[in-house]
Amino acid sequence: MGFPVGYIDVFLPKLLVHVLPPLVFIRKLIVKLLAILGLSDFTEPDDTAIFIRPEYVSEPHSVSAILIRELLPVVKFSDLIDPPESCAVCLYEFDGDDEIRRLTNCRHIFHRSCLDRWMDHNQDTCPLCRTPFIPDDLQEAFNERLWAASGIGDFYG
Repeated sequence: MGFPVGYIDVFLPKLLVHVLPPLVFIRKLIVKLLAILGLSDFTEPDDTAIFIRPEYVSEPHSVSAILIRELLPVVKFSDLIDPPESCAVCLYEFDGDDEIRRLTNCRHIFHRSCLDRWMDHNQDTCPLCRTPFIPDDLQEAFNERLWAASGIGDFYG
């Protein structure tokens, strides 16, 4: 016994297998002709351009993200004792010269740029375990600095 197979289920995949290679060849031929004529702007972008990422460009940050960055230390990866092999955000392995941020509450470590981008999206917890960045004993002082830095206190005086 087995699953019944209709004529269409067998015929269409075979048809596609035979039709697709000529279509791919025609597409490549058209792209080459447009490139020779100097009209390559009309074609799709090069596939390799997708994987080239520009350096991390810093955008305007929220006041809380700036204050959290001041509290979280930046160290070199080579200075750490028994670190993990890779960053849990980008999944790249750490190198000896990488700048690392170590969270004070949960002790997880990440690339500085990965954690900074995480904070740029108004996240204030660890990406892995959701422990708050600010320890409980520093929360009140952090809130006071946040209130003073926001400038709202100037209006209420």
